[in-house]
Amino acid sequence: MNIILLERQELILNTVLLTDRRANHLVKVLQVSSGDSVRIGIIDGPQGFGTVTEICRHYPFQVRLEVQFPEEIKQDPEEKPFIDLLLALPRPIMLRRIFSQAAALGVENIFITHAQRVEKSFWNATLLNEEEYRPHLLQGLEQAVDTRVPKIHIHERFKPFIEDVLPEKARDYSHLLIAHPDSIAPLKNVILEKPEKILVAIGPEGGWIDYEMERFAESGFLAFSLGKRILKVDTAVIAIHGRLSERRDSFTF
Repeated sequence: MNIILLERQELILNTVLLTDRRANHLVKVLQVSSGDSVRIGIIDGPQGFGTVTEICRHYPFQVRLEVQFPEEIKQDPEEKPFIDLLLALPRPIMLRRIFSQAAALGVENIFITHAQRVEKSFWNATLLNEEEYRPHLLQGLEQAVDTRVPKIHIHERFKPFIEDVLPEKARDYSHLLIAHPDSIAPLKNVILEKPEKILVAIGPEGGWIDYEMERFAESGFLAFSLGKRILKVDTAVIAIHGRLSERRDSFTF
């Protein structure tokens, strides 16, 4: 936990009393003392610092902070993530990791839809409820020192999503990409200029079927490959994000 995230309503006259896992982390892991300063962030808001004014080192742990938000460390709105994800619904245990990792890497939107090779029982997972998945997003932000929570968009039916929703969303992106192991095109062949905003589609464990690939192609998606190795979805998210970031950075030199 490299930043303590707060809901805006937790602040009362620029002070906050922590009594949950955040207090536990401050007391047992960081071993803070009165007068110490820690990094603070308002969820979907600015970053600042909190000064420890009171502390209880015995269970139940409590830490009171006086919070300030200096102008020089507030987030620059121009630093928004440039990669968004479109995922065929993974199995819940994998989706938990993806939520945390994607938030840590930096994405603004995660679209989740169905695919032929997605088990229908996955759609009954409680993890698809905001109160269940939000803590995993926050854990990723705590790791990466960010406050912007990725927006989750859930569309249970593939055909209505790709026909009715995706065309409008696609206008927001300079590049529409789809990862597919059967493609022979490396990223350098599908990203020919510095991308402003990328939407990358990543399939289920068994991959997209031909029909789904055809529909994505009709929507303007270009297929690319990371090589011969077939990766698990959570591994693919990390690898693809890294490759896309590297490719984008190559245009700055």
